[in-house]
Amino acid sequence: MRKNIVLTALTLSLLISGCKSGNKPAEGTKLASGEIVMPLTNDTFRKYVFDYESDKVWNYKGDKPAIIDFYADWCPPCRVLSPLVEEVAKEYAGKIVVYKVNTDQERAVTQSLGISGLPTLVFIPVKGKPQLVVGFVSKENLEKGVNDVLLK
Repeated sequence: MRKNIVLTALTLSLLISGCKSGNKPAEGTKLASGEIVMPLTNDTFRKYVFDYESDKVWNYKGDKPAIIDFYADWCPPCRVLSPLVEEVAKEYAGKIVVYKVNTDQERAVTQSLGISGLPTLVFIPVKGKPQLVVGFVSKENLEKGVNDVLLK
């Protein structure tokens, strides 16, 4: 498990060297269906977050900080974390964008970023390097990540 975490961090660090921003993310944080956490497919990930197929260095496309929740339906810690992520999305609506990626359905993006442990949260500031958290985190720690990494 520790080896997977180290490999994931190493892979992500290779992707994120040379961060820059400037392009527009998905419009707003509230979806037409009333959801506030936007599900991402491989295509929408490349459009709103990072085009891993054409960009060789990390290039976040959003203009608001973001959290990406990589999860699977069969993962018990993911099912416990999901409502906490939604609560944080509601509390910080308009300040951050919150996305989710189903790792079973969106294997290309999951593999491209080297996501191997679940749940995995990626905190993406507008400027600076994304930070990866693998495993369950409390709501308190989620909020700490938002305030310390995304909004400082």
